[in-house]
Amino acid sequence: MSGDRSLLAGLRVLDLSCGSGDAVGRILADLGADVIKVEPPGGSPARHTAPRLAGTSIAFAVHNANKGSTVLDPAADGDRARLLALAGAADIVIDSGIPGQAAAYGTSCAALVDRFEHLVALSVTDFGTDGPRAHWQATDAVLYALSSALSRSGPTTGTPVLPPEGIASATAAVQATWATLVAYYHRLRTGRGDYIDFSRFEAVVLALDPPFGSHGQAAAAGGAEKWRGRPRNQDAYPILPCADGYVRMVVLAPRQWHGLRAWLGEPAQFQDPKYDTIIERFLAWKEIGALLTDLFATMTMDEIAAAAQSYGVPVGAVLEPSDVSDSEHFAAVGAFTETELVPGVRTRVPVGYYTADGVRLGFRAPAPAVGAGPSEWAHPPVRNAPIDSRGDERAGLPFAGLRIVDLGVIVAGGETSRLFGDLGAEVIKVESVKFPDGLRQGRPGQRLSESFAWTHRNSLGLGLELRSAGGAEVFAELVARSDAVFANFKPGTLAGLGFPYERLRELNPAVVLAESSAFGDTGPWSTRMGYGPLVRASTGVTSLWTAPDGTAETGRHPFYDATTVFPDHIVGRITAIGALAALIHRAGTGAGTRIHVSQAEAGINQLDSLFVQQRALQDAPAAVEIGDAAAGVYPCLGDDEWAVISLRDEADRRAAVAVLGEPEGWADWTRARTPAEVAEALQAAGVPAAPMNRRPDVLGDPQLTARKTYRQMAHPLIEQELPAESGPAPFRHIGPALTRPAPLPGQHTREICRDILEFDDDRIDRLLADGVLFSTSERVPT
Repeated sequence: MSGDRSLLAGLRVLDLSCGSGDAVGRILADLGADVIKVEPPGGSPARHTAPRLAGTSIAFAVHNANKGSTVLDPAADGDRARLLALAGAADIVIDSGIPGQAAAYGTSCAALVDRFEHLVALSVTDFGTDGPRAHWQATDAVLYALSSALSRSGPTTGTPVLPPEGIASATAAVQATWATLVAYYHRLRTGRGDYIDFSRFEAVVLALDPPFGSHGQAAAAGGAEKWRGRPRNQDAYPILPCADGYVRMVVLAPRQWHGLRAWLGEPAQFQDPKYDTIIERFLAWKEIGALLTDLFATMTMDEIAAAAQSYGVPVGAVLEPSDVSDSEHFAAVGAFTETELVPGVRTRVPVGYYTADGVRLGFRAPAPAVGAGPSEWAHPPVRNAPIDSRGDERAGLPFAGLRIVDLGVIVAGGETSRLFGDLGAEVIKVESVKFPDGLRQGRPGQRLSESFAWTHRNSLGLGLELRSAGGAEVFAELVARSDAVFANFKPGTLAGLGFPYERLRELNPAVVLAESSAFGDTGPWSTRMGYGPLVRASTGVTSLWTAPDGTAETGRHPFYDATTVFPDHIVGRITAIGALAALIHRAGTGAGTRIHVSQAEAGINQLDSLFVQQRALQDAPAAVEIGDAAAGVYPCLGDDEWAVISLRDEADRRAAVAVLGEPEGWADWTRARTPAEVAEALQAAGVPAAPMNRRPDVLGDPQLTARKTYRQMAHPLIEQELPAESGPAPFRHIGPALTRPAPLPGQHTREICRDILEFDDDRIDRLLADGVLFSTSERVPT
């Protein structure tokens, strides 16, 4: 890599956004892009959005770091011409809202793309620019309600619990960044830019915790399309009180149960082998939990974590956000930086999502003062030669001709490769007979799980025992002929197999390695078991996922994040962005890169503004203004029907009072109306509100239907068609995602060895006979 580790050096981004699009430019800036923020005289209105730190919006300060600022007056002809000149010399333009900030300068994202053929323009809106709800307004609470995330959060009966504020908006920003880089990579291949009509609502449906995606509640729904239930099992990953807080435990494998049993002193009543199964332990949890509660009563979180390590039991402390930056791990790895975020106030700020070749990419400089510059592009434009597509017949898709070796497993790993496979990449899914992908586990009698069908569509199946000497040789030849390797193993696993990144680069100097792991590849927690529930507990997410008053059912802890798989899906996209940035860097330099994403730090950076607010309340409480924003879940007409009402400021509160009356009577007003009637009445008054969609409701949502967010995907081994995403966003020049069926284990072993590795039949037969390769005689049509 270059000395400054900038993957997107020379990429020019003109940022016209206000609030909802700011974080997109920040991610691109973290990766090395040259980002100029255009503001009107007096500065962007987003600079004043609460919560504020010393008068400056915390979200603005965080999401506009690493950018420059220039002031252009929409009323001045010279400044209008200047905007066009900057856009014409840019690679990417980001705008937000309807009609968008560009409208004040007499143009729009769509018009700029019409004028400048090379330009990629992203228009970020709440619901898209067309469709029956294009005029609706959204907050995080509204997006949780409509995406079905709210219906899967909270007690089995009673008021649903809103997930933490900030995750939905951050998820949308990541998805928008992915869509933008996809279009830019396509431009590198074709010379033609694109216009992206991006909807935050669609992004949250597809990328937060998808109702139709890997582990997208297919298990919770029992596979039934008409399921309308609320969360069934909120304690699959038990949370227990201790002397100074709470700890969470994830006990899945029999060896973990045996360790827990030894820790409890080998109680006689649990020696029966039947307790090696999860279901039997769950049925007996009341008694097991009582034993653990007694054991932990006088122990601290740190003492429990240390003891758990010695017994091989995965345990994590349930930390508050204010404690996370002080924890031994995040301090050791430099996940936060101490900086003067706004003039006169120093506090801690999450650095960002990425490391590249072991070097952090992220926060370098606070958001600039209004018009502080630079107002010119810092680097000459990069106009790479068109990327060779290897003559692939799917050259109309951006990743046609890319070859990816997929070692990723479960959700985070599988999602990374799927995003590339959907858009034309040749993804080779490497599997072992001894260690199959956990997503293949399905219901009794099911030959292929819906999760695997969604996650590994468009992949080829290679059966390879990588741990054998012959398997290592085959893998080495495959790496030499590929563009990227994706993995999400525990740190050290690839090296233990004989393939650290240094070895991969020897085989192929241009190869990109993109990895994610639970807590990153360095630091005292890097060797911990990588379960999502422990990641959420250790990063403050669990402690934020509580009912508004912090209460719960009698005798139960107050936390409600057990039925989400956050941050797995979004980690897949974050890793994919890093991988694509590395491939763009390679297109200009010929050099490969190793990208690593810590899933824990991904969760922290999804809540970056909240972490800054919490820390500032400790460091400089007098400088923090919280603001008037509020959101609530209200009962509606019907059985277990709910709506969300969200107030951004005092103007929203006044508008809501005009419709509903005084706040103490709002619940009575909503109980007399359906969720749709509540939402329509308030949205008509300009107040963000929404009905609570459940999983089946999402497919019937009028906005998603009008914008063709889903298309049907068939698999010969699954009786019904599955709804699958049509792509990351609507493009002008990029077609919908491919939907070729996911493979059986080893389904394409012979074809891959013959057509890609150029092995002759004798060699293939010998490797199959020796158990180095495996294949299946059954064929799933592609």
